[in-house]
Amino acid sequence: MAEIMLAVMPFAGHVAPLAAVASAFIDAGHGVRVYTGRAYAERFAATGAEVVRWSRAPDFDEHDLPATFPALRGRKGARQALANVEHVFIRTAAAQGDDLSAAYRARAWDVIVADGLSLGARIASEHTTTPWVTVSIVPLTIPTPELPPPGFGLPPARRPLGHARDRLLHAALRLGTRGLRRAYDEQRAAAGLAPSSIPFEVVFSSPDLVCASGIPELDWPRRSWPVPVEYVGALAPTGHGDTAPPEWWADLPEDRPIVLVTQGTLNVDPDDLIRPTLAALGRQPVSIVATTGRADAPGLPFPAPPNAYVAGLVDYAALLPRIDAMVTNGGWGGVLAALSHGVPLIVAGGDLDKPEIAGRVAWSGAGVDLRTGTPRAGAVLAAWRRVSADPRYRERAEALGRALRQHDGPREVVSRTVDLLDRRRAEGRR
Repeated sequence: MAEIMLAVMPFAGHVAPLAAVASAFIDAGHGVRVYTGRAYAERFAATGAEVVRWSRAPDFDEHDLPATFPALRGRKGARQALANVEHVFIRTAAAQGDDLSAAYRARAWDVIVADGLSLGARIASEHTTTPWVTVSIVPLTIPTPELPPPGFGLPPARRPLGHARDRLLHAALRLGTRGLRRAYDEQRAAAGLAPSSIPFEVVFSSPDLVCASGIPELDWPRRSWPVPVEYVGALAPTGHGDTAPPEWWADLPEDRPIVLVTQGTLNVDPDDLIRPTLAALGRQPVSIVATTGRADAPGLPFPAPPNAYVAGLVDYAALLPRIDAMVTNGGWGGVLAALSHGVPLIVAGGDLDKPEIAGRVAWSGAGVDLRTGTPRAGAVLAAWRRVSADPRYRERAEALGRALRQHDGPREVVSRTVDLLDRRRAEGRR
């Protein structure tokens, strides 16, 4: 049996899949510690893991990031995405590494298994010379030359003009991320590490093993990866299984199609997606289930139409088998959960990884990309009509669902990690 350190950024979207991974390691008999923020300490303790809380690293409230990271105040779109990556994920890396190294000195682990945005895991792995496994809870965004750079949601180019566009975008991305590279170099220096020759594009990815949530059918085709990648399907249970049914659950009609609209759990302004969806579908022959993404804020600040049912969170495992379509901000966990049930998607991907997810869903044929995080009601209505009228969207979603259901993501992370350790031990005996 192995000693596992699991490093998890304290965001709801990161916690659910990594809690499932923690449980899978424990079920297999391994010792598990989890390094995460105070907001989710009890969640991981409930799995049976020992929790190591952020100490030197600045713990934060995911619903009020500017309170801890003032540079994020007033930003949206691309500026928000870059600032989030720099201040939340990169500039906390040295302090995360300090916390993890202290935990290693207290009791050594065999391997550190970290969510794909936990850069402190790389620093801790270098300090402790222990192997590191990345668990990517969002679509992989490792650039490769034959594809457009990640983040734009662009499909592969097929003509010379498209390839020229991609070269320009790669150059622009390198220019636009110079500040992130400087921040990473500064964090390495603060951690007492020498400058790295590793390309910045892969610093978040383990050179030992990357377990990627999802399936190849939801990724752009490419010849190879610069690091070892294994797809493991969906990681989390299909959403909020410990959530009590809302009061209206028994009243949800059985004789009308149900459309779910979810605002996600990070940027949760209901004006962005819930309001236009209610305006679009309020007079249509459907029931609308709207989730605000906040268990402590289950209502809306504006009137809802009579055919709408509103909650903070719902149990996806109970709801998804009943719905006909899902309007989503593009959170990867929710997208995989919906597709696992063969549900076609309408994706409003506004920022961070969401445009990339929206582009992949559209490319896969399982849904419509609205190309904005703040769509107009008319655009939502037109997309819903397309998805409802064309059976190919559901057929494609069902095909992807069959591929996803062939995986057991958490157990596959465990088996891949154990295989890595076995290989390392065998190499050490030679």
